[in-house]
Amino acid sequence: MTTSRRSLFSGRCTCGAVVVEARGLPKWVGICHCASCRRATGATSVTAAGFARHCVVIEGPTLAEYASSPGVVRSFCSACGTSLSYRSARWPEDIHLMVGALDEPEKLPPQFHIFFDERLPWSATSDDLPKYRSTPSEGILAASG
Repeated sequence: MTTSRRSLFSGRCTCGAVVVEARGLPKWVGICHCASCRRATGATSVTAAGFARHCVVIEGPTLAEYASSPGVVRSFCSACGTSLSYRSARWPEDIHLMVGALDEPEKLPPQFHIFFDERLPWSATSDDLPKYRSTPSEGILAASG
């Protein structure tokens, strides 16, 4: 990553009612292909950045949350529907921000693909990033790529 430790990443929902701020560098940036992320965002895949929760503030009058699956809470703007974050009991100290909602997403290039085996069959990737069956912490690369 080319940004400094003192970086501030800011963003907002489409209507501007909810704002996001993250201080410092993310722990990782990855492209997720899982069905849950696809449904939550309406996209064929989603790029997210994992930050320490204490480095992130998300606020606004229309901020809403829901449990998308056991142990998982997602936030979004209830006015415009913009998907903003993902939190999981699996990583209680972290929050994953949707890179597309940030003001300068180009500053957070992805480092890997996750849940790659769940990608849509017509979804082609031409990058050389590692492609994991689930998450990098589990260390199992996808069979195809």
